[in-house]
Amino acid sequence: MNNHDAVTILLVEDDAGHALLIEKNLRRAGVANTIVKVDNGQKAIDFLFKSGDYSGEQYPAPLLILLDLNLPVLSGYQVLKIIKNDERTKQIPVIILTTTDNPQEVSRCYDLGCNVYVTKPVEYEKFSEAIKMLGLFIAIIKVPDKA
Repeated sequence: MNNHDAVTILLVEDDAGHALLIEKNLRRAGVANTIVKVDNGQKAIDFLFKSGDYSGEQYPAPLLILLDLNLPVLSGYQVLKIIKNDERTKQIPVIILTTTDNPQEVSRCYDLGCNVYVTKPVEYEKFSEAIKMLGLFIAIIKVPDKA
């Protein structure tokens, strides 16, 4: 469990309400990890590659990414493709967390290299419960020590 205490979660979510609910319910599930929130795909890439607003910044490794698909600037698909096609970031686990449940979109994400695909329920109670279960999952998974 000590390895998980050091895992930084990058939450890429443009809906501020969803981001708040996700963090709140991860905390309720006992996830105490640092959560860095960004609200568009370009900021996620800048964070990961220490460019733009994140130039020169250091973040603790290892990382775990919670990625929405419907994002401004760069879509979640574009972000996923960039992450998984770069030697520096390809081993970072990416959990897609989105409202899209179209089977073709699910397949596309796995083809691009996502590790887990989770559909966000629309109903508040189901959404909260799904995120709590995701938090329990996050608490037990192993991630690479470095990206």
